[in-house]
Amino acid sequence: MSSEAAEDFSTMLLSMLKGSGITLSIFILTLVFAIPFAFVVATGRMSKNKIISSITNVFLLIIRGTPLMLQLLIVYFVPKLIAVKYFDTTILFPSFAASIVAFSINYAAYFAEIYRGGIESIPKGQYEASRVLGYSRAQTFFRIILPQVVKRIIPAMGNEVITLVKDTSLVTILSVQELMFYAKSSSNRLVSFTPLLIAGIFYFVMNYVVSVSFRRMEKKLSFYS
Repeated sequence: MSSEAAEDFSTMLLSMLKGSGITLSIFILTLVFAIPFAFVVATGRMSKNKIISSITNVFLLIIRGTPLMLQLLIVYFVPKLIAVKYFDTTILFPSFAASIVAFSINYAAYFAEIYRGGIESIPKGQYEASRVLGYSRAQTFFRIILPQVVKRIIPAMGNEVITLVKDTSLVTILSVQELMFYAKSSSNRLVSFTPLLIAGIFYFVMNYVVSVSFRRMEKKLSFYS
């Protein structure tokens, strides 16, 4: 390998490492916002109030029934279009922030259905037994129900989180300079498929870490089986 080729390869790796940092930031921030928001959505979905449950159902149908890429474009462009039309100005909504908002809403919808399935899978007899033992609703949920729900939803959550890692590549449409952005740029500049293969290795490593982490969590909670 010539010195020029070695320098190009080194530059490519450094840029992709930088992009991986942005990818991880999107991944982590999405989980930070989506996980608690999903609990709110799941609560609304299971609400006995028909208005709340109906609104939540419509929200879930829209978010789960439309492509994430479309949601990214809507979150990024619609505020600007509204601002231009009604305020004769533009709202400075960075593409990175738009990505976090769109991803958080999208994944909260999927997480919420996983939560709901986990909660509703717990036999009602456990709630009744807790009431007999003198537990309050909060104590019943956090001490008895929640640990079992977490154990049951880990496999499904693991699948969604793995998908999230791969979906972060979609933010390239908003020119967010994450891993795939740099991989495509390097591929075009070097006229080579190698950067894309290396990006695939980066994604594989990240998903391997996620898979191992979820397997360990599932093993630690195995006593709830």
